Amino acid sequence: MTDPSGSKQIAHLVKRSVLVIDDHPLLRQGLAMLINQQQDMQVAGEAEDMRVAMQCIVQSKPDIVILDISLKGPDGLELLKTIRAANPDLPVLVLSMHDEAIYAERALRARANGYIMKQEATEKVLVAVRRILDGEVYLSEAMSKKLLQQFIDGTPSILESRIATLSDRELEVFRLIGEARATREIAGELQLSVKTVETYQAHIKEKLGLKSGRELIQHAIQWTLNGKTK
Repeated sequence: MTDPSGSKQIAHLVKRSVLVIDDHPLLRQGLAMLINQQQDMQVAGEAEDMRVAMQCIVQSKPDIVILDISLKGPDGLELLKTIRAANPDLPVLVLSMHDEAIYAERALRARANGYIMKQEATEKVLVAVRRILDGEVYLSEAMSKKLLQQFIDGTPSILESRIATLSDRELEVFRLIGEARATREIAGELQLSVKTVETYQAHIKEKLGLKSGRELIQHAIQWTLNGKTK
């Protein structure tokens, strides 16, 4: 829109509200600051775990959620499923440091509206949020090409690898092992019995072809470190 002098006038924009869920305070605050600098969006709230996140959704009724995979307690995939059960139409952008080849398809199956790596430029987070709010699905260009090629070729899922055979809960346990969490600590964080966690560990070892708990820990730590350095 222009006035008679030809100068541009900025039309009034309705700010869309964004809930940021991440268990790293500095990353959460940095993302919130970036969002609040935009003319078309503002932060509706911040949360670090499932309990606070669900409270914020009820209280602030955000237009979109930015959700980190790695959270205290139940991880982001579990929270995404909980959000979907209570709010089937609430857009969710999943943010992660982990390889999208492992997590992106899982997130989409859990009905995320997009997936973006933390290593991406922060401007791309804003691009992803805006596209999702416009009704699109956001994935990196590389991931979009891989999924399209799979569809064209009818090739097996990109997740057809040993780690990809893990269930979402097994992958969550595997991630926590990689963060050097003890079995009892994992049980407490996931609100499971120690015996249940040990059962998951046994399944993981079987699926990954590992012979001992030491090998499981070594593989989990290496996988976690690779995710953080990509």
